[in-house]
Amino acid sequence: MLTIRKLVIGPLLLVFLVLSAVGASAAPRVTAKIDLSEQQLYLYVDGRLRNKWPVSTARKGYRTPTGSWRPTRLERDWHSRKYNWAPMPYSIFFLGGYAIHGTTDLKRLGRPASHGCVRLHPKNAAHLYNLVRKVGRAETRIVITR
Repeated sequence: MLTIRKLVIGPLLLVFLVLSAVGASAAPRVTAKIDLSEQQLYLYVDGRLRNKWPVSTARKGYRTPTGSWRPTRLERDWHSRKYNWAPMPYSIFFLGGYAIHGTTDLKRLGRPASHGCVRLHPKNAAHLYNLVRKVGRAETRIVITR
């Protein structure tokens, strides 16, 4: 009787452990949720809200895309080739030329001001950049909503 129980419970436990591991790996460790209407970035680490920062997204005539992405590349010291070599420190690219990055235009944080990127205070951009480097792009999600 014990051997039958072991044969049944063993495989069931193994299936449970495998499904648990698959489910756990599907959830990103880091999520940056940007709310366009609030002009805020909410930083979640392992499902818990860790920070809330003001951002600047697209001003009138431009757009910041909505959706959900994984970062495509990280650039510590980048300059816009499209907009007069404007500095884009701590860039986290997520869709073509769109990125979350630091800005020197601090007085506009909290209201639309960009050509479409998500601008952050440089200290906050550095924090997010280093966090994404640490956990990896595969474990990071960028979500932009209205």
